[in-house]
Amino acid sequence: MDENYERATLSEYFGDAFPAVDRFAHELSVQGELRGLIGPREIGRIWDRHILNSAAVVQYLPQTGTIVDIGSGAGLPGLVIAAMRPEAEVILIEPMERRCTWLNEMTETLGLTNVEVKRGRAEEFHDAFEADVVTARAVAALDKLARWSLPLLRLGGELIILKGRNVEAEIEPARKVLKKFKMSPPEILQAHTIDGAEGTTVLRSTRGKK
Repeated sequence: MDENYERATLSEYFGDAFPAVDRFAHELSVQGELRGLIGPREIGRIWDRHILNSAAVVQYLPQTGTIVDIGSGAGLPGLVIAAMRPEAEVILIEPMERRCTWLNEMTETLGLTNVEVKRGRAEEFHDAFEADVVTARAVAALDKLARWSLPLLRLGGELIILKGRNVEAEIEPARKVLKKFKMSPPEILQAHTIDGAEGTTVLRSTRGKK
Protein backbone atom coordinates (compact mmCIF):
# COMPACT_ATOMS: atom_id res chain seq x y z
CA MET A 1 0.00 0.00 0.00
CA ASP A 2 1.36 3.40 -0.92
CA GLU A 3 1.94 6.45 1.25
CA ASN A 4 2.39 4.43 4.44
CA TYR A 5 -1.26 4.54 5.48
CA GLU A 6 -2.09 1.63 7.74
CA ARG A 7 -4.70 -0.72 6.33
CA ALA A 8 -6.41 -0.78 9.71
CA THR A 9 -6.76 3.02 9.66
CA LEU A 10 -8.17 3.03 6.14
CA SER A 11 -10.49 0.13 6.92
CA GLU A 12 -11.83 1.92 9.98
CA TYR A 13 -12.43 5.13 8.05
CA PHE A 14 -14.17 3.54 5.06
CA GLY A 15 -16.02 0.87 7.02
CA ASP A 16 -18.19 -1.39 4.87
CA ALA A 17 -17.01 0.46 1.76
CA PHE A 18 -13.36 -0.46 2.30
CA PRO A 19 -13.21 -3.68 0.23
CA ALA A 20 -14.60 -1.90 -2.83
CA VAL A 21 -12.50 1.23 -2.34
CA ASP A 22 -9.36 -0.83 -1.72
CA ARG A 23 -9.96 -2.82 -4.91
CA PHE A 24 -10.56 0.40 -6.83
CA ALA A 25 -7.26 1.84 -5.59
CA HIS A 26 -5.50 -1.35 -6.66
CA GLU A 27 -7.04 -1.30 -10.13
CA LEU A 28 -6.08 2.36 -10.56
CA SER A 29 -2.49 1.60 -9.56
CA VAL A 30 -2.27 -1.29 -12.01
CA GLN A 31 -4.23 0.09 -14.95
CA GLY A 32 -4.56 3.84 -14.40
CA GLU A 33 -1.45 5.03 -16.23
CA LEU A 34 -1.74 2.42 -18.99
CA ARG A 35 -5.30 3.53 -19.75
CA GLY A 36 -4.56 7.24 -19.57
CA LEU A 37 -6.54 7.84 -16.39
CA ILE A 38 -3.73 9.10 -14.14
CA GLY A 39 -0.18 10.31 -14.70
CA PRO A 40 2.91 8.22 -13.93
CA ARG A 41 3.86 10.38 -10.96
CA GLU A 42 0.51 9.75 -9.31
CA ILE A 43 0.79 5.98 -9.02
CA GLY A 44 2.50 6.20 -5.64
CA ARG A 45 -0.03 8.72 -4.35
CA ILE A 46 -3.34 7.13 -5.32
CA TRP A 47 -4.72 7.01 -1.79
CA ASP A 48 -3.76 10.55 -0.82
CA ARG A 49 -4.22 12.41 -4.09
CA HIS A 50 -7.24 10.54 -5.42
CA ILE A 51 -9.08 8.14 -3.08
CA LEU A 52 -9.00 10.09 0.18
CA ASN A 53 -9.34 13.38 -1.68
CA SER A 54 -12.53 12.07 -3.28
CA ALA A 55 -13.80 10.55 -0.05
CA ALA A 56 -13.51 13.90 1.73
CA VAL A 57 -16.62 15.23 -0.01
CA VAL A 58 -18.82 12.34 1.14
CA GLN A 59 -19.35 13.77 4.65
CA TYR A 60 -21.38 16.56 3.01
CA LEU A 61 -23.51 14.24 0.83
CA PRO A 62 -26.90 12.73 1.71
CA GLN A 63 -27.30 9.03 2.44
CA THR A 64 -29.97 8.67 -0.23
CA GLY A 65 -31.22 10.45 -3.33
CA THR A 66 -29.65 11.04 -6.73
CA ILE A 67 -26.03 12.17 -6.81
CA VAL A 68 -24.55 13.16 -10.17
CA ASP A 69 -20.80 13.28 -10.79
CA ILE A 70 -19.95 15.44 -13.81
CA GLY A 71 -16.84 14.59 -15.80
CA SER A 72 -16.30 11.45 -13.77
CA GLY A 73 -13.17 10.41 -15.67
CA ALA A 74 -11.48 7.63 -13.73
CA GLY A 75 -14.38 7.52 -11.27
CA LEU A 76 -13.11 10.21 -8.94
CA PRO A 77 -15.08 11.03 -6.92
CA GLY A 78 -18.07 9.13 -8.38
CA LEU A 79 -17.07 5.53 -7.74
CA VAL A 80 -15.75 6.37 -4.27
CA ILE A 81 -19.05 8.09 -3.49
CA ALA A 82 -21.04 5.12 -4.78
CA ALA A 83 -19.11 2.74 -2.53
CA MET A 84 -19.58 4.98 0.51
CA ARG A 85 -23.22 5.87 -0.19
CA PRO A 86 -24.73 2.50 -1.22
CA GLU A 87 -28.33 3.68 -0.73
CA ALA A 88 -27.93 6.63 -3.08
CA GLU A 89 -28.32 6.51 -6.86
CA VAL A 90 -25.03 7.67 -8.36
CA ILE A 91 -24.97 8.85 -11.98
CA LEU A 92 -21.58 9.23 -13.65
CA ILE A 93 -21.52 11.60 -16.62
CA GLU A 94 -18.46 11.27 -18.84
CA PRO A 95 -18.06 12.24 -22.53
CA MET A 96 -15.11 9.99 -23.44
CA GLU A 97 -15.97 6.47 -24.56
CA ARG A 98 -12.82 4.82 -23.22
CA ARG A 99 -13.41 6.33 -19.80
CA CYS A 100 -17.04 5.18 -19.85
CA THR A 101 -15.76 1.69 -20.64
CA TRP A 102 -13.51 1.89 -17.59
CA LEU A 103 -16.33 3.18 -15.39
CA ASN A 104 -18.62 0.35 -16.42
CA GLU A 105 -15.86 -2.21 -15.88
CA MET A 106 -15.12 -0.86 -12.41
CA THR A 107 -18.80 -0.71 -11.49
CA GLU A 108 -19.01 -4.43 -12.20
CA THR A 109 -15.63 -5.30 -10.68
CA LEU A 110 -16.43 -3.48 -7.44
CA GLY A 111 -19.92 -4.94 -7.23
CA LEU A 112 -21.61 -1.54 -7.15
CA THR A 113 -25.32 -1.84 -7.88
CA ASN A 114 -26.18 1.86 -7.45
CA VAL A 115 -24.21 3.28 -10.40
CA GLU A 116 -25.37 4.37 -13.84
CA VAL A 117 -22.84 5.57 -16.40
CA LYS A 118 -24.06 8.08 -18.97
CA ARG A 119 -21.83 8.96 -21.90
CA GLY A 120 -22.05 12.60 -22.94
CA ARG A 121 -21.63 16.13 -21.66
CA ALA A 122 -23.65 17.45 -18.77
CA GLU A 123 -25.50 19.88 -21.06
CA GLU A 124 -26.98 16.94 -22.98
CA PHE A 125 -28.87 15.77 -19.87
CA HIS A 126 -30.41 19.05 -18.70
CA ASP A 127 -33.96 17.81 -19.25
CA ALA A 128 -33.32 14.12 -18.68
CA PHE A 129 -33.46 13.93 -14.87
CA GLU A 130 -33.21 15.94 -11.66
CA ALA A 131 -30.43 15.54 -9.15
CA ASP A 132 -30.43 16.03 -5.40
CA VAL A 133 -26.70 16.75 -5.56
CA VAL A 134 -24.29 17.54 -8.35
CA THR A 135 -20.61 17.06 -7.66
CA ALA A 136 -17.39 17.29 -9.64
CA ARG A 137 -13.64 17.20 -9.16
CA ALA A 138 -11.03 19.00 -11.25
CA VAL A 139 -13.41 19.59 -14.15
CA ALA A 140 -13.62 23.34 -14.80
CA ALA A 141 -13.76 26.78 -13.23
CA LEU A 142 -16.91 27.49 -11.23
CA ASP A 143 -18.58 29.71 -13.85
CA LYS A 144 -18.37 27.01 -16.53
CA LEU A 145 -19.18 24.20 -14.13
CA ALA A 146 -22.23 26.09 -12.88
CA ARG A 147 -23.60 26.55 -16.41
CA TRP A 148 -23.17 22.86 -17.08
CA SER A 149 -24.44 21.50 -13.78
CA LEU A 150 -27.04 23.78 -12.22
CA PRO A 151 -29.82 22.91 -14.71
CA LEU A 152 -29.53 19.32 -13.47
CA LEU A 153 -30.43 20.28 -9.89
CA ARG A 154 -33.93 20.03 -8.53
CA LEU A 155 -35.20 22.93 -6.43
CA GLY A 156 -33.54 22.53 -3.07
CA GLY A 157 -30.75 20.48 -4.61
CA GLU A 158 -27.12 21.17 -3.81
CA LEU A 159 -23.96 21.82 -5.77
CA ILE A 160 -21.17 20.22 -3.70
CA ILE A 161 -17.86 20.23 -5.52
CA LEU A 162 -14.21 19.57 -4.79
CA LYS A 163 -12.11 22.62 -5.58
CA GLY A 164 -8.61 23.97 -5.06
CA ARG A 165 -7.52 26.36 -2.36
CA ASN A 166 -8.10 29.38 -4.63
CA VAL A 167 -11.79 28.65 -5.11
CA GLU A 168 -12.82 32.01 -3.64
CA ALA A 169 -11.39 33.71 -6.72
CA GLU A 170 -13.81 31.69 -8.87
CA ILE A 171 -16.96 32.89 -7.10
CA GLU A 172 -17.21 36.43 -8.49
CA PRO A 173 -16.97 35.37 -12.19
CA ALA A 174 -19.70 32.79 -11.50
CA ARG A 175 -22.02 35.13 -9.62
CA LYS A 176 -24.28 35.86 -12.59
CA VAL A 177 -25.04 32.22 -13.37
CA LEU A 178 -25.42 31.39 -9.66
CA LYS A 179 -27.97 34.19 -9.37
CA LYS A 180 -29.83 32.97 -12.46
CA PHE A 181 -30.48 29.63 -10.78
CA LYS A 182 -31.19 31.26 -7.41
CA MET A 183 -28.26 29.53 -5.74
CA SER A 184 -27.45 30.37 -2.15
CA PRO A 185 -24.18 32.20 -1.41
CA PRO A 186 -21.42 29.60 -1.82
CA GLU A 187 -19.93 28.14 1.35
CA ILE A 188 -16.25 27.23 1.40
CA LEU A 189 -15.79 24.16 3.57
CA GLN A 190 -12.75 22.22 4.70
CA ALA A 191 -13.03 18.46 4.54
CA HIS A 192 -10.69 16.09 6.34
CA THR A 193 -10.46 12.30 6.29
CA ILE A 194 -7.70 10.54 8.24
CA ASP A 195 -4.71 11.83 10.20
CA GLY A 196 -1.80 12.55 7.90
CA ALA A 197 -3.91 13.04 4.78
CA GLU A 198 -4.12 16.50 3.27
CA GLY A 199 -7.44 18.27 3.72
CA THR A 200 -9.72 19.11 0.80
CA THR A 201 -11.62 22.27 -0.09
CA VAL A 202 -15.31 21.86 -0.84
CA LEU A 203 -17.74 24.45 -2.22
CA ARG A 204 -21.44 24.06 -1.41
CA SER A 205 -24.47 26.01 -2.66
CA THR A 206 -28.20 25.24 -2.64
CA ARG A 207 -30.69 25.91 -5.42
CA GLY A 208 -33.54 28.05 -4.13
CA LYS A 209 -37.17 28.24 -5.18
CA LYS A 210 -38.25 30.14 -8.25
